[in-house]
Amino acid sequence: MRCSTCLRRLPVRGTQTGKATRRGRQVARTSRQGAEIVADKLYRGSRAGSIVDSVPAATRNPHKGIVGLKPRDRYDVTGLAEAQFEPGSRRRVLKNLLGIKLKREMDRVEGRAQVRALEELSAIYDKDHRFTAADVCRMHQIWLGPIYPWAGQYRQVNLQKGDFPFAAAAQIPKLMAAFERGPLRMYTPCRPAPTETLAKAMAVVHVELVLIHPFREGNGRAARLLAVLMGLQADLPSLFLDRLSGPKRQHYFTAVRAGLDREYEPMAEIFSAVIQRTLQIHGSC
Repeated sequence: MRCSTCLRRLPVRGTQTGKATRRGRQVARTSRQGAEIVADKLYRGSRAGSIVDSVPAATRNPHKGIVGLKPRDRYDVTGLAEAQFEPGSRRRVLKNLLGIKLKREMDRVEGRAQVRALEELSAIYDKDHRFTAADVCRMHQIWLGPIYPWAGQYRQVNLQKGDFPFAAAAQIPKLMAAFERGPLRMYTPCRPAPTETLAKAMAVVHVELVLIHPFREGNGRAARLLAVLMGLQADLPSLFLDRLSGPKRQHYFTAVRAGLDREYEPMAEIFSAVIQRTLQIHGSC
């Protein structure tokens, strides 16, 4: 198994130089369309899975694939804010700081917050920044902090999407530490390179983070924010990630599952198409 970081939510020292700030403003001006696609389309296909308390989530063993967890990995989620739904939402909206009860309204709020977060994050992290697990927490907190009290903190509940279990909550700190030592150290900062090389780097980082699923909500979208930031480091425009949503959702989920066996080629193909389409769109502007 691989991936983890500390749960400390210490401020991460940013790189808010004048150059980075100008870069953020430039991203806001020239890549607004890409950011809006990320916000307006991707959230529809990345809602968090159901809470699993009586049946523990499974985790990955490098040699044995999916294995059941021990009883100590089971959780009593009673009283946890992240396990609660907003009263009156018919269990469709997680308990939130804004008192939003309608899923459609929450989708809009999260989408707008994602655009804001991308603009802010692009000004914080420069081309030479090596991302860490703490950075991933920071991204999540900047995005969803105004909405959920647990934003930026590792989840304490086990989750699964359909019949697909994500890593057990008890394992997340260790998994994120390994994620930092492995994929993040290997593939960031993300340097300019041929499309195939960039697609492979993004695919490995993306799949590993999604499989860990460190947060209660917004894991896929947080992983996509990280992919956009990696692309910016490599001098790409803001990625048009609509290729990961809509009718291609099943293809995307299949690519994520392939990562259980460290098969990253399916996701690399997806990111290669995303990069090519992004360049075509910006090249025609």
